[in-house]
Amino acid sequence: MAEIKDPENTIIITLDGGDVVIELLPDIAPKHCERMKELARAGAYDGVVFHRVIDGFMAQTGDVKFGNQNKEFELRRAGTGGSDLPDLPAEFSGIPHDRGTIGAARAQNPNSANSQFFINFNDNHFLNRQYTVYGRVISGMEAVDKITRGEPPMVPDAMISVKVAADA
Repeated sequence: MAEIKDPENTIIITLDGGDVVIELLPDIAPKHCERMKELARAGAYDGVVFHRVIDGFMAQTGDVKFGNQNKEFELRRAGTGGSDLPDLPAEFSGIPHDRGTIGAARAQNPNSANSQFFINFNDNHFLNRQYTVYGRVISGMEAVDKITRGEPPMVPDAMISVKVAADA
C-alpha cells in the first residue's frame, strides 16, 4: 500500500481484487472531496457496483440510490441516481484526466455532479476542463484494471467498503 501523507484526505476502496488508495485533491476541488468523505463516512458507497465500465476508458460507480448490490432489483437503473444531498457546482481545473485520476460523473449540466465518480483507465484528456478531477489513485490501480467490463456488466463488481483513511 502507498504511503498515506494526509489520512483525512485519503480514501480506501476495498474491491475483490484488493484495496485502492485514493489521494483526494481538496485544494483543487474542495466540495467534491468533502462529498466523497461525507458519503464514505455514512457507509453510502459500501456495496455500490461499477455500473459502467468501458475498456480503455473508465470505470464508473457511486450511484448510492440505485447501484447497491443489496438491492438487485434496482441495478437496471444504476447510473441514473445520486444521493439525497444537493448537486455540486463544477470545480473544473487544469488537472488532466490521466490514468488513475478520479472524475466526477455528471449529467449534461456541468453543475449536476452528486455521488457518482469514475476512475480513468487511460489518459482521457478529451475530458479536461469538462469534468471535475478531485483525486488520484496512489496504490491499487491493478485492482481497478480487474473490474469487470460492461454497460452494465453482466455480473458487476462492487465496492465492498469505502473509508476515509483517518477513520480506518
